[in-house]
Amino acid sequence: MPVSTPPKISGPKVSTGSTTTFLTALTINAIVFGAEIGVFTFIRPYFKAIYERRTYVPIPSKRVGPLTAANSFLSWPWAVYNSNYEDILYANGADAYFFVRFLRMMTRVFLPIWVVSWAILLPVTSINTRVGTNTKLELFTMGNIQPDQQARYWAHLVLAYVFTFWIFYNIRLEMTNFVKTRQQFLASPVHAQSVQATTVLVTGIPAPCLTPAALHALFKDLPGGVKRIWINRNPRTLAGVYDRRIFACEKLESAETSFLSRAAKRRLKTGGASKDRPEVEYSDRPMHRLGFLGLIGEKVDSIDWARGEIAACNKLLAEGQRMLREMGEPNQTPAEDADGFLPHSGDAEAKTMPLQGYPAISSAFVTFNRQIAAHMAENILLHHEPYRMAEKYTEVSPLDVIWSNLGINPYEKKGRMLLSYAATTALIVFWSLPVAGIGIISNIHSLCTIATWLAWICKIPTIPLGIISGILPPVMLTALMMLLPIILRRFALFEGIPTRTGVELSLMTRFFVFLVIHSFLVVTISAGIVSTLPELLKNPSSIPSLLSTKLPQASTFFLTYMILQGLVGTSGGFLQIVPLGIYYVKLFLVGSTPRSIYKIKYGARSVAWGTTFPSVTLLVVITLGYSIISPIINGFACFTFFAFYHLYKYLFLWQFEQPPSSDTGGLFFPKAITHLFVGLYIQQICLIGLFFLAQNQNNKPSATPQGALMVVLMAFTFLFQTLINDSYGPLTHALPLSLAEETSSAAAPIERAWTGKGSEAHEMVETKNHYGFTTSVHEIEAYEELPAQQNSGSRAAGLESEEEYGFTHPAASRPQRVVWLPRDRLGLAEEEERACREAGVDVSLRDAEMNEKGKVDITGPPPDLVLVDE
Repeated sequence: MPVSTPPKISGPKVSTGSTTTFLTALTINAIVFGAEIGVFTFIRPYFKAIYERRTYVPIPSKRVGPLTAANSFLSWPWAVYNSNYEDILYANGADAYFFVRFLRMMTRVFLPIWVVSWAILLPVTSINTRVGTNTKLELFTMGNIQPDQQARYWAHLVLAYVFTFWIFYNIRLEMTNFVKTRQQFLASPVHAQSVQATTVLVTGIPAPCLTPAALHALFKDLPGGVKRIWINRNPRTLAGVYDRRIFACEKLESAETSFLSRAAKRRLKTGGASKDRPEVEYSDRPMHRLGFLGLIGEKVDSIDWARGEIAACNKLLAEGQRMLREMGEPNQTPAEDADGFLPHSGDAEAKTMPLQGYPAISSAFVTFNRQIAAHMAENILLHHEPYRMAEKYTEVSPLDVIWSNLGINPYEKKGRMLLSYAATTALIVFWSLPVAGIGIISNIHSLCTIATWLAWICKIPTIPLGIISGILPPVMLTALMMLLPIILRRFALFEGIPTRTGVELSLMTRFFVFLVIHSFLVVTISAGIVSTLPELLKNPSSIPSLLSTKLPQASTFFLTYMILQGLVGTSGGFLQIVPLGIYYVKLFLVGSTPRSIYKIKYGARSVAWGTTFPSVTLLVVITLGYSIISPIINGFACFTFFAFYHLYKYLFLWQFEQPPSSDTGGLFFPKAITHLFVGLYIQQICLIGLFFLAQNQNNKPSATPQGALMVVLMAFTFLFQTLINDSYGPLTHALPLSLAEETSSAAAPIERAWTGKGSEAHEMVETKNHYGFTTSVHEIEAYEELPAQQNSGSRAAGLESEEEYGFTHPAASRPQRVVWLPRDRLGLAEEEERACREAGVDVSLRDAEMNEKGKVDITGPPPDLVLVDE
């Protein structure tokens, strides 16, 4: 490939440093992997609240059996391996299921690629050929082939074609499964009858259309007709009052529990009998200041203040809700702007206006009697003018709505979107500096050859140098990338996306672009340039040949990164040391009130798809980018995806609980497939460049035919992606009309597996009763005596009331959250309960108790949450 053998460089060999870096990273990560897996194996049976919480927290029909027998410590890997990933669909929804299925798909994709590439490409690049100082690890890269032996590039070209078409086959296979499974999910009777499935959100509604009568007339001819219409209104100061009440309720629970605990400790300190009632001094009453962060301002009694605040907020909210009920349809059309749209609910004027009148804003939720009508409404043109009623959303849960983004003018939203992506682009540009620095550190062993003042780097012992260049850069890169989602999520919110799942979908794209540019391209370029700087300074005309030789050597960083993810990432995922520590720290230091203890013990742990999916698809892009250039990566990638597949099977079956309100039915999966295509394009562009840059010993292009054929392969890839988008794209979001009359028959198996109803269901589930997806009368009776988890997918009283409230702002519909206090041994709690009720505060002592030492424990869920099994 290069013109001639590169000049010999004084100092340590780059290849030796790269090999040492790789071996050091492999050794250290393997040690950490073994240690973390060993600790997990030993402590897992003793901390079920972290490692097997799904065996007792969810409703019985959603629970799973124990991972292993009580006396078995070492059999858990076999149990995880034998677990059925398809049960994740019933336990945690479609998004979790398709994420694990994507990991399974990538394991299947890279297994033959690993075997074939190692069997063919490793010998092709390493036997009887060596360029310059390449030894050990660099022998297995594409840049190791000598200029007079570049006919071997045909092997790389042929395998690029074979691997690409193998990936095409898997993409089509998985997209077919995705569409079928998603449509069954949407059409299942349990889901199809929910308010989420039968409602469409319409934004950008002009003022003349923003009445129930006008919207009903518009949609009445759709199948089944309209069931109900919610006109979204500007809550004005009601939203702030609602937040004040929530804060005051939390303050009252904390202050009352603290007061009861001080009284119990005072009795214990004085040595009184349990029946004694010590005089409760005024100093025992919690106090706080009303100023900034409670540090300045008037000092008040926390209990009295919170009671008064709740009562005042209750009065204001009750009056506002009464006015909203009486308004029904607006008597007069609200003032519209120049484009015929209504003011945004976040206007500064609205925030300062008194609590009077709640004008409609430019959006509404329309609930139909049939699910197919909602999908038809989403896919038809509703208005004859630009931007009016153009954006529509189905599968929106009331709990998923971002209320502050419902009334944004469509023109304003377009401007916000442009600003949002402009800010994202600027962030990409300026983020390159620290990421490039990390890439340079990954090649620190080459810096001593660049300048004499860096010669001291060459004297660093091998092992510390390997740690600095092999361990530190991936860790630094991971830490740096943890900051991005916070910023990017704010950009998506600013854009005006009306649902939280929509924000996550937008974040997935933004975060992936960042990861590809900064965690792959910038690192690749910076690492490759650093390794070529000495030669470039001596012979600038050798840029093409040097880049074609040295860029493949930049794969060392990504080998170490893949090792880090496959070993430490997997073992850390099983061990969950941070959640384990936080759980017990919170329980003993933060868990003071019944509600806080309930949240700590039974609150759901879940994943954010907007960051989780791109972190995995980045590994796909990295592997595809180097699968031909440096095929050694294929084996580690296959192991990584295999390990991740079993890790997330375990997490979603025994630990995590994804809220049903945030489930998109798997819409993150087709985005992940798009990311896979990005990996293919990057691979092909790199190979095209390397083939066209290749020169033989006579300084003549030596791989032009291979480069031309790679261009053809890239065209095939584009055509295949277009075919996939055209054929499966329309089926991704909408429910086909052909399924409208086949709901029951098409999705009956899924419904039976979810609900556990009927004799057929019990027979079906008993065949896989290891996971415990059954419901019996005995289980339900026992369950009523135990605490339960809110977001477990149950039909709970609390959740049923959400459908009763429908799509109305919480401030306009929700009652006061019941203040939950513990019953104490001295009877003070009953007195506090009476005082709260006299102050107009709803309070309960149910299922919470404080012992004689002032410690609180619970025996049931919060009083405003009554769970029942489906």
